[in-house]
Amino acid sequence: MNLKPQDFLVALKLLALGEQHWTYARLAHELGLSASEAHAAVQRGLASSLLADASIARAYSATKPAAVPTLSENRARGAYAAASPRKAAPARTNLDSAAVVNRHNLAEFALHGAKYAFPPERLPVGPGVPTSHSAPAFASVFAEGHEPLVWPDANGSVRGEGLVPLHPCVPGAARNDAVLYELLALFDALRAGRARERGMASTRLQKLIDPAPRTAAAKGHRG
Repeated sequence: MNLKPQDFLVALKLLALGEQHWTYARLAHELGLSASEAHAAVQRGLASSLLADASIARAYSATKPAAVPTLSENRARGAYAAASPRKAAPARTNLDSAAVVNRHNLAEFALHGAKYAFPPERLPVGPGVPTSHSAPAFASVFAEGHEPLVWPDANGSVRGEGLVPLHPCVPGAARNDAVLYELLALFDALRAGRARERGMASTRLQKLIDPAPRTAAAKGHRG
């Protein structure tokens, strides 16, 4: 079984949702996928252990680490949410929150595997949605001085070097979810950024996905 880009995207979306209720209909609606695509992505996520069965994971919910706030969630939302009108949310179904993120495995994949599975593809300069070091959430973190990096979008507010997004639905999905937007921009910084950007992205992604790695206390204590 090979993971597809939308499988990683769905896992990041579930991370962004945190403890919120979700259904396949909601997941598909907010990501711009079909319900069948969302369902298949979750199933592959479960098979790869990026996700875990929610009925099993609930037994450990009392020890879940608290969510890490975004660097500038309100600023990111304000800078990007106006790009398109929101659609009406779909009606709920009985398929409620069937899976949860396996934080340890997702962090390991995001930091050490995903950039090889989904390598960056550069495009010519043009209008688009800022990502990586150019994303609004990182305006005060990275110094200006090099070409903005953008997801190509005819209606984009920034002109810069193009970067093919993880999945074609990424610009629209990020538009309505500032947390997801930050996660995707960090992933782009990790796979396409300079050394300093990659270092910052790695540290931040670790804190967002798995702030208390379970292996930390086990290392260096043998004998």
